Amino acid sequence: MRLGTRSPIEFIQNLNTKNEIIQQIFQKKIQELTKTVETKVMLGDATITAQKTFDPDLVRGYYENFIKTLKDWTVQEVSISNNEDLRRIFTKFEIKEGNYLISGHLSLQFHVLLYYKPEQKVIESQKELARILDLTKNKEQEFSDDNDQLVLEKLKEKGYKDFDHQKLFEIFFENNELREQIYKEIEEKSEIDFQAMNKRKTELVKDLDNLLIETYQTTSVLIDDAKLVTGEEGCLCSFDIEFLKGDIKEGLFDPRKISEPIKEKIEKRLDEVLKRIKI
Repeated sequence: MRLGTRSPIEFIQNLNTKNEIIQQIFQKKIQELTKTVETKVMLGDATITAQKTFDPDLVRGYYENFIKTLKDWTVQEVSISNNEDLRRIFTKFEIKEGNYLISGHLSLQFHVLLYYKPEQKVIESQKELARILDLTKNKEQEFSDDNDQLVLEKLKEKGYKDFDHQKLFEIFFENNELREQIYKEIEEKSEIDFQAMNKRKTELVKDLDNLLIETYQTTSVLIDDAKLVTGEEGCLCSFDIEFLKGDIKEGLFDPRKISEPIKEKIEKRLDEVLKRIKI
């Protein structure tokens, strides 16, 4: 049973009231923790601009401090999911009272936007990479046309004649020495060291990756599980009560059958969360 669901039963109404207060406090806290600041970033065209962002570590720290205060509860360590540009910071916690399980879930979902650091090295690396790409693209086409003929000539010199592309593949596959010899002659014929160029290109791409900076955007709007799954930005604070029948959890049960002592304990557990969520 998800708290917040309408019910004519007074006990559930009391829990719903506590749940609503907890959510309000949590939402306000997330609003404070996700206040944005401006930071300078560089776009792909080298334009410097200001981008708003917040610090996810503040939210993580809040969760960690909160779950540390929950005595007797089983808590899940704070986790961050990483799905390309969509991330989620969350924690879950639960406790058993009689045959009933109380579980809570706190989560914040946000998007990640990538920019470059506003450094001159970004522009220099981009220019060098562009030069290499232009040079190798033109030379590779020119070189490829020449090499096709060179391969055919070398094979004819070795006594291979009248072969199609499939036969050519078989020859190269079966004769390692011949393949390496022809490749070596092709490399010596080239005016460009393609191997060195490819190595440098890899280095530049890595350098540019290291110069990327992440910025984060979200909202403090309360969302539900469905919106969380579909990737909407926002925060989630939910509580469930389930009936334990052996190892089976049942979300549908009659709250009127809960004994008064267990009802009192369940309410106290929510009061405990309400107290700790304010930290």
